[in-house]
Amino acid sequence: MLTHDCEIVGAVRVGRLALPLLIGALACCAAVPGGQAAEPPKAATCSESISDIYDRVSPAVVFITATSINPYPLSDRVQRIVGSGFLIDPFGLILTNSHVAFGRQSVTVTLDDGTTLPAQLVGADPIFDLALLRIPPPSAGTLPTATPGDSDRVRVGEEVLAIGNPMGLNQTLTRGIVSAINRILPETPFSLMEPLIQTDAPINPGSSGGPLLNRCGEVIGITTAIMPEAQGIGFAIPINLAKAVFPSLLNHGRVIRPWLGFHGQLVGEPLRNLLRIPLVDGLLVEVLEPRSPAEQAGLRGGQLEIVVAGRSVLVGGDIITSVNGVALDSPDRLSQAMRPLRVGTTIRLTVFRDGNYRDVEYTLPERPVLPGDIRGQRSLLSPIRGSVRPAPPAGSPQRAR
Repeated sequence: MLTHDCEIVGAVRVGRLALPLLIGALACCAAVPGGQAAEPPKAATCSESISDIYDRVSPAVVFITATSINPYPLSDRVQRIVGSGFLIDPFGLILTNSHVAFGRQSVTVTLDDGTTLPAQLVGADPIFDLALLRIPPPSAGTLPTATPGDSDRVRVGEEVLAIGNPMGLNQTLTRGIVSAINRILPETPFSLMEPLIQTDAPINPGSSGGPLLNRCGEVIGITTAIMPEAQGIGFAIPINLAKAVFPSLLNHGRVIRPWLGFHGQLVGEPLRNLLRIPLVDGLLVEVLEPRSPAEQAGLRGGQLEIVVAGRSVLVGGDIITSVNGVALDSPDRLSQAMRPLRVGTTIRLTVFRDGNYRDVEYTLPERPVLPGDIRGQRSLLSPIRGSVRPAPPAGSPQRAR
């Protein structure tokens, strides 16, 4: 079973600087004891054949079918989604993607032996695209499980295996390498950011939620998305991130985050050189989330979009120069300011606007699920769930799709 616990913080966009923030937000899950240096990652060295790994792990991989019902249209109201998942507990806990299971009318799971069981959604987080399902425990014995590995030790070039149900083809094995680690996609709001594992192992619709394995047969990631315009560019959620949020999904049904309510990017020398206008150091507020505490506190977002060398910046908004007394003059200081924030705490902002400084203070509520959190609405990635539609009655007209 997965372990670790953490409360996740984050709601601002800082472009390529997002990784230090996310690492800071998860620091309570991966801190090195005081006085000890972190060991450098080491590649796993195992001699087990790929066929033996498949025989050992594939019984823990399940086929997920979910049904969504949209009551408003007069036709095509029922959508059937197929995906993958894997057992992490011998008594029926399954890890998969949120976009496969979250918000569905019903979810069923088919085990490796062909047994089909109803599944209950225990918890889901659309931002990290993780979901936890539970199926009834077996009447006798236990269920096979996949062993979680350590995604912090994954190295570029390492061979990986993916098992899933692409296009409904059960228990399909594909093979590739790790193409990149800590892949933060550009132009993505920080609240949707996560450091992904990039792989060229073939991943297709229906593979969502399946395990990405190292050569020891340990799960190092959960396949989640592909770049639809490219070939051989797929992404997996690091298993250590799943370990961090697992207790919250199990105990609370969600990941609890404080709601800051603004998106922006750091003002530093690169941005000043790019815009060639006088700016103070801090976080440039570009967007305020509707009905958020930041909007209610009177913060102001950007009003004019400037695109320079393909980079978009919304200017005219407030610049937050400090959070709770911590100056926002570098990614590390931003991470330091965000790390202690929790639901119910008070945030004190120093804001620069129209040549003057002012103080803004508000209490952080829990962040709700927002429309932009849903994986299917992101611009660069395509979720790799599959869809199944029933055949129309004989003689009935068919629509072009």
